[in-house]
Amino acid sequence: MSLSLRIRFSAMMFLQYLIWAAWFINLGPYLDHRGFSSDLVSAFFLASLISPFIGGQIADRYLPTQLFMGISQIVGGILLIFLAKIANGVAFWWLLFLYSMIYAPTLALSNSICFHHMTDKTKDFGAIRVWGTLGWIAAGLIMTFLWTYLRPYPVTWTEISAMDAAAQEVQRAAYLNVESWLFILPGIVSIVYGLLCFSLPHTPPSEEKSNPWAFLEAFKLLKDKNFAMFIVIAFVVSTQLMFFFITMPVFLESLKMNRQIIPTAMVTAQITEIISMYLLMRLLVPKIGIRFSMAAAALAWGLLYGAAGMGEAWQLVVPALLLHGFAYVFFFVVGQVYVDTVASPQIRASAQGFINVVTIGLGMYLSSYFVSWVTGMFTTTTGAAAVINYRGVFLVPCVLMIACALAFLLFFKEPEKKEEAAA
Repeated sequence: MSLSLRIRFSAMMFLQYLIWAAWFINLGPYLDHRGFSSDLVSAFFLASLISPFIGGQIADRYLPTQLFMGISQIVGGILLIFLAKIANGVAFWWLLFLYSMIYAPTLALSNSICFHHMTDKTKDFGAIRVWGTLGWIAAGLIMTFLWTYLRPYPVTWTEISAMDAAAQEVQRAAYLNVESWLFILPGIVSIVYGLLCFSLPHTPPSEEKSNPWAFLEAFKLLKDKNFAMFIVIAFVVSTQLMFFFITMPVFLESLKMNRQIIPTAMVTAQITEIISMYLLMRLLVPKIGIRFSMAAAALAWGLLYGAAGMGEAWQLVVPALLLHGFAYVFFFVVGQVYVDTVASPQIRASAQGFINVVTIGLGMYLSSYFVSWVTGMFTTTTGAAAVINYRGVFLVPCVLMIACALAFLLFFKEPEKKEEAAA
């Protein structure tokens, strides 16, 4: 692969994930400050569940990939900028859903356009894909820099609640105007990224038309009790992840952590994600196997949520966030390895698509509603103020994640690698 192509693909991955992270890791406090329900984030994951059958098919059948991605990112950037001004919860959900339907297909297409032009996928793709993780980290750092130096908050959200009604209204409007840059900045970057996409190599639609329902072939794997157990546990695990992405930032703010620092705190997990991906996974997984690797991941999430529930200062909670990066790699990435091990070559792609629909699609879609329900159970209203018992909130995912770890150890058997006949 030429240096020019490597640079363009690296920039593509960097911007692809910077755009997503800039608004996603900051969404929990924003929804709370707007008075919106946390389950509005379900719009993104519902779109992730549907988009493979719509956006992906358009790119596969009608438009060159680079053209589809360029148009999607430009239109998506405009929608993100509009999202910054939406003050109605219903309108916010529908506009976020529309944006997500446009953006979600580009996640897979950014991978496929690389594969199409790489001569050695095994050697080249990892070095390109890591720029996506670096983009996620950069999003947190950039938002912290923006809110600290370029668009600083006039006061803290806690200080606003202590003001009289008239002052509160003025200061809340000013605060939300600053906070809305979590959509404006990635919106601007998305438009720039869209223009960059037009410089990517021409990637025409495939002559062999793909079947949007091909992943259903993977259902035959459910006859294997181990695979069925894996699917059930993976689904349960994915329904707990919004406690990290949505509830955790709000919790950190409740512990008096400055709003502008929260994005940087949330992306510390990507440090251990990189270490786990390039070092621990290579060293540990071959020795301890898939069963213990995935059980360790679920246990790590349980410890993370347990630490959050017991934490009384954000300085004690933030170090525990590093467990998320380890857990993500040792569960989802190792899970992809497991699927590749047990699926026959004819249905491997379909099986991977099936896992994504179960976890990123259905699991994380329901996760937003589950988090909202659990939070409501542990919220008490005193006068006009709502008080959340975060110890109780985080106890729920803590127990469920530990239960998933035990289920892996008790009911899941280490797979035997199938021998494939040489051509």
